[in-house]
Amino acid sequence: MQDPNSMKKKVVAALVAVVIGHMGVLWAVSHMKMAELKPIEKKPVQVRFVKIKQDIPPPPPPPVMPKPKPKPVEKKVEPKPVVKPKIISQKVTKPASDVKHQEDIKEKQKQEQQKLDQQRQAEQLRQDQLKREQELREQQAREQAARDKAERDRADRERADRESKTPRVVSFGELDWSRKPVIKYTNEDLKGSNRKMLIALEVDGTSGKINSARIASSSGVSAFDEKILRSVRYSKFRPVKGGGILTTTLPLEFELNTQN
Repeated sequence: MQDPNSMKKKVVAALVAVVIGHMGVLWAVSHMKMAELKPIEKKPVQVRFVKIKQDIPPPPPPPVMPKPKPKPVEKKVEPKPVVKPKIISQKVTKPASDVKHQEDIKEKQKQEQQKLDQQRQAEQLRQDQLKREQELREQQAREQAARDKAERDRADRERADRESKTPRVVSFGELDWSRKPVIKYTNEDLKGSNRKMLIALEVDGTSGKINSARIASSSGVSAFDEKILRSVRYSKFRPVKGGGILTTTLPLEFELNTQN
């Protein structure tokens, strides 16, 4: 194989030679003298241009790049196994006294654990019993409270019922007629005299209805008294604030008609 550096030197030398040759030709042409022409012959001067053929060397072949050398394959070195030393354990035989001591300790710990478990169970049972007793007391307290409330409600109802049924005394001026009694009488009814009478009334304050009417003080004429009572029983008062049963006395006066 040809050395690339030697080839490059040859190409450079050839190019230098060509350049020098061209310069020599140009110099020679510039110093040439024109031939003197004789006037008689008058022959035309023939000029011929000579084309100088340049010898251009062929382009050099592309340099051949050397092939890269393959990398050497490294051999994988496997580590040598480490041989662990064998540990030979020697069984130590405890003396009989030590074995007995260990068993006694284990038995004692077992008994203590059982004792603790029994204590915990007993405490749990005690707590459960206390909880049940507390729940029972609370239930009894709720039931007693409910009974007390029911008793109070019953007492309130009875008191209200008694108050509603117990007559309340009011003055006649506190009542207001919604339908006045129509009383008609003659001098004959009065038997020739002016008459006075008192009528005791029991009134339902809620409705104003007259529950009962009776003679508290007679006019002295029983037939006239009955006539007046019938007229009063058909009358009515306006409802009273607070309601309840009301009692009052209705005073009446009757005078003779002197215009006849």
